[in-house]
Amino acid sequence: MNGAARVSTAEVMGTVASIHVLGPGGGEPEVTEAIEGVVAMLRDDERVFSPFLSDSDISRLRTGVLSLRDADPRVEQVRDLCAELLESSDGRFDAWWRGWFDPTGIVKGWSVDRAAQRLLAPLVEREGIDAVGIGVGGDMRLFSAARKTRPWRIGIVNPAVPDALCATIELFEGAVATSGTTERGAHLIDPLRGSPVVGLISATVVAPSLTLADAWATVAALAGVDELAACAVPGIVSGLVTDGRMLRRWAGGIEIVAPDPLTAAA
Repeated sequence: MNGAARVSTAEVMGTVASIHVLGPGGGEPEVTEAIEGVVAMLRDDERVFSPFLSDSDISRLRTGVLSLRDADPRVEQVRDLCAELLESSDGRFDAWWRGWFDPTGIVKGWSVDRAAQRLLAPLVEREGIDAVGIGVGGDMRLFSAARKTRPWRIGIVNPAVPDALCATIELFEGAVATSGTTERGAHLIDPLRGSPVVGLISATVVAPSLTLADAWATVAALAGVDELAACAVPGIVSGLVTDGRMLRRWAGGIEIVAPDPLTAAA
């Protein structure tokens, strides 16, 4: 979807949030207020959940100076989500694999969802707003007005050829998240093995919420190109996984394209 009328950026959660408002009404004061509110919510969640801040609730839980009972109520909510993911992913999503609770793998998506649903989603009901999207660290939550017929188009980078795309995704509303080793190298730790994922891998998941998409993109990247069944779970719309040589797509847990070598990587 082209023709962004307004783009606002802010540093949050160790990366950059980019909020796009499409349509002639992007400059209205109510839009400014919503954007500022989203950034404030993200930064407040960072204050509670960042493992890099010594005074965050998560850091104080880790050191034992704070109990779960006395922590911010958001912590228990995210903890429950992580427990559900631990079970549904057969252990591939494990917020406790280090020996303490670290929900880094879900907090960004969860936080963006909360802020976007509360403050950005209502904007597309306003006259003059065609669509609104927020991207944080490459993951996106997107909304479109009911009257629009042109979807957002998201390009998926080929991990073997960083200046080329291996696929595009069209979406009117929902979330897209990508996880892998393309940009940050071997930072993904497989909790089942206790070791990092080596080699190129990139997994992209489409889901109704960024909470789901973010978490399951990590699971898909850990599972790799050989285990599409790892993401055959309710709520996941579709996705793809590639190692730069092979690309596999699925929808509803069912492969929709036979695995073929990536021509862009040739």
